[in-house]
Order: sequence, then structure tokens, then C-alpha cells
Amino acid sequence: MARPTAFADLNGVLEEFLESAQAILGNNFRAAYLQGSFAVGDADVHSDVDFIVVTRDEVDDPQFRALDAMHKRLYTLDVPWAQHLEGSYISERRLRHVDPLRTPLPYLDNGASELVRDNHCNTAVVRWSLREHGVVLAGPDPAILVESVSAAQLRAEVLAEMPEYAAWAAAPTKAGPMSRWKQPYLVLSFCRMLHTLECGRIASKLEAGEWAQTALDPEWAALIERALADRPDPWQRVHQSAEAQDIERTLAFLKYGLDVASREYGLRQSE
Repeated sequence: MARPTAFADLNGVLEEFLESAQAILGNNFRAAYLQGSFAVGDADVHSDVDFIVVTRDEVDDPQFRALDAMHKRLYTLDVPWAQHLEGSYISERRLRHVDPLRTPLPYLDNGASELVRDNHCNTAVVRWSLREHGVVLAGPDPAILVESVSAAQLRAEVLAEMPEYAAWAAAPTKAGPMSRWKQPYLVLSFCRMLHTLECGRIASKLEAGEWAQTALDPEWAALIERALADRPDPWQRVHQSAEAQDIERTLAFLKYGLDVASREYGLRQSE
């Protein structure tokens, strides 16, 4: 693994992660990649570290328990990156094509130390990002393992996800009605989804936000600009409440996004 990122301390964490996962999986190990922000191009010191480990067969129960113990150990490393690994383990067969059932996979959430089963990474978006921009930690070019994901598949997935994000927006957080992390995250996530509907591909949050400032109604340009600028110390902002006016504007922007998706791309909204 030759320096997959620009951050030496992160590369050290990834080396320990890779070697440990290979030792646990043995012959079941096929490949490992970075995807997400480190793949599509807007990673910085505040980014989470999205990974995919590909196995030859499904992870069995003993391997699951060993991987869970490994992640608990990695979490204790005195390197902030170690607390922000996020990703899944998926078999080569299951990875190859988009899974309409979105079967749960062994998954590590950002900020967590426990491996669970979740469908978070079992998406068309992750497959597209991995195939087109994945950073190889070990194994072949990801295009060998992942079939091409069409623009139609990406659009269909985005249309299914937009109402889910809007419903989640209304769910209160420990910091109050909406945290200072969640508020800009929602704005930029909708910018990305609207960009995908328009362009048929996945953009970084930075690219999508800049696109949205000129492509969408100018009414939302200032809200998007603040979301793009509100990047430092994201994990501290999880525990801070967003301003009431920002929450109100964000919810209005999500409604606007749903209306655009309904009018121009066939999203069916519930009454």
C-alpha cells in the first residue's frame, strides 16, 4: 500500500487496518479500497474515511467477531483518523451488481467501534464511486470487480433517498431540533442528489454545492454558501444546536428540492 492519501498519520492507520483485516480473513480477502470523499475528491482533515473490503465469500460468524474485535482495537489508537473509519465488508459476488434488496452487510459507522449489520454501503452510489474513483489499498482495479452503474440506476436511488433524508431532517438530535453538523450536511446532501438527477453521476459535496449555487434558484445561494463554509470541527458541531433561522431555511430548501425532483424527474411525493 503506497501512500493512498496525503496524510501520513492516516496512511499509518490504513496500513494497520489492512494488515489486520488480511490476517483475519486469510484466503477470504479479495481487495480493499477507499471510496467516498477520498475517492471523489473533496477529502480534508475533517473527513471520515470511507472504505470497502471485498471478500471472496460472505464473512462468516467467526470472521465477523474477529473483525469486530479488530475495529474496537483500532478505535483506541491515539490518532483521530482511527475514530472516523466508516465502511463495509462485501463479497465479490454481491458487489458486482447493484443489489435491489440492499442486503445488510458487516458495517462500521463513522465514530463507532462496533461492527454491525447495515445496508448503508450497499448502494448504487457507492458502487459508482468505487468503480469510477476508488483508491486501491490492495487488490485489482475496482472496475474489474464492479459492473458499470448507469445514470438511470443512480437517479432511481436518489429519488428513493430524497424523501428519507427529508423525513430524517425532522427527527430531533441530542443537540436540539437540528445540530450544527446535521444542518449543512442536509443542505449539501440535497445539492449532491439534485446534481446527480441533473448530471447522472456522483459529485463531491464541494463540486455539487458550487454547481447548485448557479444551477438552482438564486434564493438558496446564500444558504448553500454558508453550508460550504461551515466545515471546520464538524464533530464538535454534532453537539451544538443549529440556529432556528438556519433550521427553517434548511427545511424550506429540502421542500424546494423535493418539488424540483417531483416536477422534473418524476418523484412521487406522499400527501
